[in-house]
Amino acid sequence: MPVRKGSAEWRGDLKNGKGVISTETGVLKDVAYNFVSRFEEGKQTNPEELLGAAHAACYSMALANSLATAGFTVNSIKTEDDVTVERTAAGWTITKIEVHTLGDVPGIDDLTFQQHADKTKTGCPVSRALTGAAMVLHATLKK
Repeated sequence: MPVRKGSAEWRGDLKNGKGVISTETGVLKDVAYNFVSRFEEGKQTNPEELLGAAHAACYSMALANSLATAGFTVNSIKTEDDVTVERTAAGWTITKIEVHTLGDVPGIDDLTFQQHADKTKTGCPVSRALTGAAMVLHATLKK
């Protein structure tokens, strides 16, 4: 059972601080993020776009697998997630994730494609995580 790791470090207060994000594979290594890029318009990354990319990657793989398992040849599945973050009474909240997917699958009709796409919406591991994964917190205060 693989465990994948991502990490982040934030320094400073919310508006003036800055942080870096890394992954265990090193694909992301100390990639910068900050308040402006997250809640306004900036050129650094942010958790929401990373979440969107992670879900889009998972969804594309899962949909391709569903279609291939059903006997279709999949040339490509391209997915883009629009992740909306808004200030609500509870604070900043991801309120919507819109999934846009384009399938290049010869010989499939639209109804069948839609059925596989819809089934995948609730079937890919990241989709399932976004609908209520158990979160276990281990918090340690540096002494």
